[in-house]
Amino acid sequence: MDIILIIIAALFMVLGIIGSFLPVLPGPLTSWVGLLILYFTDTILISKSFIIITLIIAILIWVLDYIIPAIGTKRFGGTKYGMIGTTIGLIVGLLSPIPGGIIIGPFFGALIGELLSKSDSKTATKAAFGAFIGFIASTFIKFIAAIVYLGFFIGFLIDS
Repeated sequence: MDIILIIIAALFMVLGIIGSFLPVLPGPLTSWVGLLILYFTDTILISKSFIIITLIIAILIWVLDYIIPAIGTKRFGGTKYGMIGTTIGLIVGLLSPIPGGIIIGPFFGALIGELLSKSDSKTATKAAFGAFIGFIASTFIKFIAAIVYLGFFIGFLIDS
């Protein structure tokens, strides 16, 4: 039974890494599920506090994934309207069937939000670029977290 759980956990680890780039899967949370499944094996010892701490980190990263693009908008001179547009664009891009919608959505959301707030096109474009940079940063953070969780996974397998 442990072999089956380890294989399922490994699949979740791989899905977590893929989920760092795909919007339909929350990368670090999916990787964390792999660690949780590993926790339930009899041959691999993982502490309950480790599982709780890694869950808190995964949830924090999941929440930040929605906040960081808005912060990027603000950092590049965007207004409150641009930040709201970024968030709305992120959600619309996530739900839309458009290829790359998760990338395009925050960019155009910030651009439209800034243009609605009567910003000039240069400021609006700069804020939209900030939303894009924020998206890239959040994707990088998710990927790093998923890789770290994979490292824990491999370390637990080697130690057992």
